[in-house]
Amino acid sequence: MSIFKKAMILLLSIFLLLTLAVVIIFQQKSFGKNPSGARLEKIKLSPNYKNGSFQNLSETPMMSDEGSYWKLIKEYFSKKQNTEPSAIIPSVKTDLKVQPSQEPSIVWFGHSSYFIQIDGLNILVDPVFSERTSPVKYVGSKNYPGTSVYSVEDFPLIDILLISHDHYDHLDFETVSKLISKTGRIITPLGVGEHLEFWGVPQNKISEFDWWEETNITDKIKLAITPARHFSGRGILNRNQTLWASFALITPTHRLFLGGDSGYDKHFKEIGNKYGPFDIAILESGQYNEMWPYIHMLPEQTVQANIDLKSKVLFPVHWGKFTLALHAWNEPVERVLKYAQKTEVKVTTPMIGEKVIINKNYPVNHWWTLNLPAALNEEVLNKE
Repeated sequence: MSIFKKAMILLLSIFLLLTLAVVIIFQQKSFGKNPSGARLEKIKLSPNYKNGSFQNLSETPMMSDEGSYWKLIKEYFSKKQNTEPSAIIPSVKTDLKVQPSQEPSIVWFGHSSYFIQIDGLNILVDPVFSERTSPVKYVGSKNYPGTSVYSVEDFPLIDILLISHDHYDHLDFETVSKLISKTGRIITPLGVGEHLEFWGVPQNKISEFDWWEETNITDKIKLAITPARHFSGRGILNRNQTLWASFALITPTHRLFLGGDSGYDKHFKEIGNKYGPFDIAILESGQYNEMWPYIHMLPEQTVQANIDLKSKVLFPVHWGKFTLALHAWNEPVERVLKYAQKTEVKVTTPMIGEKVIINKNYPVNHWWTLNLPAALNEEVLNKE
């Protein structure tokens, strides 16, 4: 046999092995399942589902004109060393099972996971308590040291579990699997319920909604499912088969905006006009880049979104636990605070586990500066 034939056989064998490995990996349950049957037929009736996939309200390319995957690869390999903290993240271990005070409260767990107690209800949003944001073990961004102080076992019974969309850093298979037995109702955008049922969640626990639909949580508390500018998908071939969303939580005395993931767009003003003013807006402020400006906000846009929503207080999240972009790990909050000062927007910046009490206690600790070198601090603060 010639050297050429041997080389071709070797290359073919490697290709077949890699193909087999990919097939095996994507058969893992954690990847979820595409909508089908009656669920898919319902999705096809949505005005936001066109040409075989969900669409944003405005045209939303994944990359800007200046962006490219080649440029992204080059930036990744030349990224700054401070994309992760240099020390253990400080936290507070609040007892979540203690009967809450009369005022609504929020406890943040890093990134986009947080726990709301309001009018006797326990509401958990986008919980991710796994080590990595990935469906495959040992792959994906690992949580920062000090950020894994909470687990599913720390929670009381959950009345409402809210999932904003199906990305791994918001919908985690391992976490959801552990929460099934202690959760009463799960509310998601259209299509996400297919993943949940595939993972063993009873169908009668799942409620799925389109943008601008509303549901009563109790006789006095309403949840509106509102638009976001983002995308979805847990695999290579299922982009935008499920919907992404934000939420407006409305009680007789309080209004909270729960942002999920979203690029900046006109929908913030529309939501503010329809459901505002809000007591607080929990908005993404990290994992951005000028190469993908339409699917994640820059910190200054986060502040503007808070203004558009007519929100009294901004709570910036989507940072502080995982590195999913190329900026310094604590740059988001520094830029938010700098622009908020210019625009006179009130911001709360609690540590992981520190309780925010609506209209009473808004922590403003600069706990991240313990990990911020002086030179970088100057660079971030001077950045426009």
